[in-house]
Amino acid sequence: MEGFLVALAVSFGVIFVAELGDKSQLMALAFATRYRTVPILIGITIATAVVHLASVAIGAGLGAALPTGWISLLAGLAFIGFGLWTLRGDTLTEDEKRKAAKGGKSAVFAVGIAFFLAELGDKTMLATITLATQYGWFGTWIGSTIGMVAADALAIVVGRLLGRKLPERTIKYGAAALFALSGIWLIVEAVAELT
Repeated sequence: MEGFLVALAVSFGVIFVAELGDKSQLMALAFATRYRTVPILIGITIATAVVHLASVAIGAGLGAALPTGWISLLAGLAFIGFGLWTLRGDTLTEDEKRKAAKGGKSAVFAVGIAFFLAELGDKTMLATITLATQYGWFGTWIGSTIGMVAADALAIVVGRLLGRKLPERTIKYGAAALFALSGIWLIVEAVAELT
């Protein structure tokens, strides 16, 4: 039970921060201008649960196949890469803005498909794979899914209340720093284990 709670807490925190300022969070803001909040969150939750289930399956498989020292080293380097990716930032293309605004008969379906496609290969998917190699699949799956939905819900609520985006620069630097610190910690653990 303790391992599950650690995986849940770590994956929630990492994915919540990774999602701040991400392209899919911008999509959530765009959908919020067209649809009610509940169908948007249902669509996001379904898409995230499916993508992150695949992610943890990949991560758990890698975790079973590779020695833990090397996994920690690769995970640390990946987290530093995620920090750099976060500094680069994400923006929506005009085509993605049109797709988010267009929608379809069902808001849940439109949001779910859009988020599913947006998350494939995204940093939150890659971070979830990385976390699953360290913490196991179930807690990571639940935590990462809740973390992403919570970050997108925050964007929707804050966006609607304030009528503008969160301060992007602060979010970007904070998320990048968290990824870098996590990466350094994992690398130090890996070096200690491999020596």
